[in-house]
Amino acid sequence: MRPTDRPAARTFARTVTFTRTAARLARRAGCAAGFLAALTLPAAADAIDGHWCSPAGKHMFIAGPAITTPGGTQMQGNYSRHAFAYVAPAGEDSAGTTILMRLLNEMEVMVTTASSVPIIWHRCNAETS
Repeated sequence: MRPTDRPAARTFARTVTFTRTAARLARRAGCAAGFLAALTLPAAADAIDGHWCSPAGKHMFIAGPAITTPGGTQMQGNYSRHAFAYVAPAGEDSAGTTILMRLLNEMEVMVTTASSVPIIWHRCNAETS
């Protein structure tokens, strides 16, 4: 009588085979699920730095903590890689109000103030003189 002819040995062999197959399928399913999840997530944008244009034709430029506001004022703000905030200077729209910006993706930033509806600005080409 061979060892696999015994009922306990056959059951053990089937269990091991099933367990290995299940583990392989689980790994494959996990990889596929991870891949599909990555496709559904928004791509991480590079940085908020750069030239931005509003739908109304205004422009601003961000370089680290430095900003040239839509009114042309050069000043410093609170910078993080994907967000920026500054207090609008006197003489500009929303003067004295905190302007908050959050990078949505590589090409769009959402600009908000406490009293306005968020506006989506888009990257624009650098202005040349």
